[in-house]
Amino acid sequence: MKEFFEKNRWAAFLGLLLTHGIVVQRTCHSRYRWIETFAIRIAHHFLQDDRHFLLVDHVVAADEHFRLVSALGGDLGVSYSYNVPVKELLHGRIGVTAALSLLAFVMVVLISIPLGLRLAEKAGKTVDRIMTVIGQIMMAIPPFFIGIIFTSVFGLALRLFVAGKFVSISESFWGFWGYLFFPALAIALPKSAMTVKLLRSSILSELDEDYVRTAYSRGHSRKSALRYHVLRNSLMPVITFLAVTLADIVAGSIIIEQVFLIPGIGRLLLLAISNRDFPVVLAIVMIIAALVIFVNFLAEIFHIGYILIG
Repeated sequence: MKEFFEKNRWAAFLGLLLTHGIVVQRTCHSRYRWIETFAIRIAHHFLQDDRHFLLVDHVVAADEHFRLVSALGGDLGVSYSYNVPVKELLHGRIGVTAALSLLAFVMVVLISIPLGLRLAEKAGKTVDRIMTVIGQIMMAIPPFFIGIIFTSVFGLALRLFVAGKFVSISESFWGFWGYLFFPALAIALPKSAMTVKLLRSSILSELDEDYVRTAYSRGHSRKSALRYHVLRNSLMPVITFLAVTLADIVAGSIIIEQVFLIPGIGRLLLLAISNRDFPVVLAIVMIIAALVIFVNFLAEIFHIGYILIG
């Protein structure tokens, strides 16, 4: 069996991907059933009549709506609070959250890789020590607190943006991305600090390898060896970490959307939780879980392609 999976790595990974998807769907589904069944028992205890059978019928209907096949077909159920299909509620909000997450991820890459490489070049010097302390502080600060600081300083004091006045992309393209800049930066700063630390450590650990000494013997300077030889091999653990970071960015945008009053799926999730709107909660949780699986799948593809090309 072990030899089969080693020879058929893609088949094994696709099977694992499908298994994870089914487990996520069934886990969300079972939680939903448990909550509804508990509600039925309470209603039956207090009402002591046949009205609880209506709740049973409602659970059966909700159970059908949240099957895996229905979810893949776009049938995510009907919202209890708004009495509209969940798909319609998510239609305009997924794009906002996707734009925020994408912008934050781009910021993480643009900040962390050049800075990590630069700190590896200056390892042990004063700049490296100062940036290491700053990085530790940034990792300790949660994104929502950075968002509150940005709102107070850049929104209320400097008036670079109007806090709470979201600009849709249909109103203004640049206004839309301009409003998302500070929320994305609040999400990106702690993740960038983690990525910089990982990349710096990975580069420094590669410096003891034989190919680096070979590069030095061929006349390469330390800076040239780092950029053209060491960086390529040091990116392997960083790529895996960035895949996890992308999924974490989507999950972390829930609180940030509430701080900056961004109408994304994160803010909708908080409203659905407070209103006990279980179909909306389960739909968003399933979407986030599916995104985590898909991002890790892409990271695996990139990882294998990186090895084959290299």
